[in-house]
This record gives sequence, structure tokens and C-alpha cells, in this order.
Amino acid sequence: MIRRNTMRALGLMAALTLPLALLAGCNPKPAPAAQTQEIVFGILPAENQASMGPLWSPLLDELSKQVGVKVTARYVTNYAGLIEAMRFKQVQMGWFSALPALDAVTRSDGEVLGRVIDAGGEETYASILIAKKGSGITLDKVLACGQKYSFGIGDPQSTSGTLAPMAYLFTPRNIDPTRCFKTVRSSSHQANSAAVANGVLDVATNNTVGLVFAKREPPHVGDKLEVLWTSPPLPESSIIVRKDVDPALKEKMRQFFLTYGTGTGPIADAQRKVLKGLAYGGFKAADDTYLDPVREMQAAVEVSEARRSGDKARMAKAQAAFDKIHATAEQKRAKEPNI
Repeated sequence: MIRRNTMRALGLMAALTLPLALLAGCNPKPAPAAQTQEIVFGILPAENQASMGPLWSPLLDELSKQVGVKVTARYVTNYAGLIEAMRFKQVQMGWFSALPALDAVTRSDGEVLGRVIDAGGEETYASILIAKKGSGITLDKVLACGQKYSFGIGDPQSTSGTLAPMAYLFTPRNIDPTRCFKTVRSSSHQANSAAVANGVLDVATNNTVGLVFAKREPPHVGDKLEVLWTSPPLPESSIIVRKDVDPALKEKMRQFFLTYGTGTGPIADAQRKVLKGLAYGGFKAADDTYLDPVREMQAAVEVSEARRSGDKARMAKAQAAFDKIHATAEQKRAKEPNI
């Protein structure tokens, strides 16, 4: 009886195993990974979206056609929003100025696809300090402080609007803007330009590209401004892409930007017209080492703040960090003077 039951059980197992063996013999291949259906391209407009949208649209439309994937623009109102959008995969790619680009690389799984070359063919631009023409305000008067003037600073994540003036102008002179000026307001380059031109603010930060737009776009507020100070050259903005974007698609996009506006013929001429509208000269290959000057500026500000705190341990740590970053940057500048 036991033997008969055992044989019956073995027969049942064989019956169940046979279909599984036949299925295994088919050796089906795993389903291919889903293809990227859309790239969301994040932009913080140098001006308002209404004026910048038509300038970016031709470039992004052409990018979409060349790589075979829909590219949709997403305009944001501040740098922090753009960084977080990339971090949470709401944006796969975007235009970032230098400081937010560094944050996107360190915090949002981003990588530099290429850097911008400005309209003059250079790879750098500069931070500026502006006042209204005829106001009688000079840089010496500004640096005298005394809480006499109202001041417009940039977005906290802005390279030219905040970091550069702090690193190159204020912290070396041990100036805290909140104590130096009567009032301090943080806003966009466009808003600060308009406020200075209309007498709402006495002084504000901006950059050389922002001044181009301020002079070009109605109501041409740039014509009412004068530059009081210009920083050393800064790293220009860059195109950042998430690292987890399909490598083949990423390479197609890289080649699109690096060749955009180059060559001869009607297509290249039309692309250069688009670049001119954006106040760009084109794009150049780069990785995140081009952002080393930003790292150096951040370290310099930290040294100054540590010195003001009087904390010897903090001062030593900040100085050691700055020395390391500065030495690395100096070595690179010696090898490549144009960095």
C-alpha cells in the first residue's frame, strides 16, 4: 500500500514537473528596459518666463528632434527649486549657473554635460555691482557702509548674485551686508536691476549677462544703470543631466550641445541666432572640475566667517580646507591658464 501511494505521488510530481521543464526550455529573454519617453529640461529664467520661453524653445525643439525623445521645458522660480526638482527626478536635465550646478552634482545625482561659452567666445562671465546713473554713488561710498544705502543681493544659490560678491568684495573687507546697509533684499537679477533703475534700491548685485538682457529687453532698464564693481572672471553656466539617464541618450544630447551653432550653412546660422538670443556663444565639453573656482570661493567665505567667529578650531579647519582647494586650483590654472 505504501509503495502504491509512493508511486502515485511520484507520478503526480512528474506530471507537474513536465510543463515547468518545457517552459524552462523555452528560455524566455527578460523584458527590455523601458525607453525614456520624455526629458524634462529645467530652466531658471535670466528674465521672466514670458520673455525667455521663446528664446529657449527653438533649441529644445531641435534637441528633441535630434535625440528622438520629447523634451519639455520646466521653468522654476529659484535655484533651490531647480536643484530639488533634479534630486527627486522631476527634472532630468537643465541649465544651471555655476553654484547651483555644483549643488546639483553633489546633492542631486547630476553630472556636467557641457559648459556655456559666452557671446564673446569666452568661457567666463563676471559678477557686478550696479547703481542708478547720476546717483552719485561710488564703490568707496558703498564700502564705507554706515547703513546709508538699500541693497539688493541675489538668490542665496546665485554664483554672481551672492557668492562672488561675498567672496571677492565683502568678506575680504570683513563686511557683513546686513550690518553695512540700511536694508538688504534678496531677489532675481531682473528684479534687482529694475529696482535700482527705478530708484527703489540704491545698489544691487547682477552679472554681465544680466546687464545685456537689461539693456536689450524693454523697458531697457540697463541704460539707466552704471557698474560700480566687476568681479574676477567666474565659471559660466552649464548643462547638467542626471547620471541615471540612459547613457546612449546622454551621449546624443552631449553631442547636440557641443556641435550646436558650429559649422557653416543655414542650419548653423539659425542656431547661432538662437545662441545670440540667449547671449551665448556656444557650448564646450567639461566635467565638474570646471567648478573648482566655485569651491574656492565657498572655502574663502568660510575662512572669513570662521575668523569672525573667533573659534580657533573652526579657523584651522576652514584654512586647511581652503589651502587644499586653492592649491589644486592653482595647479590646474598653471597647466591650463584659461580655466
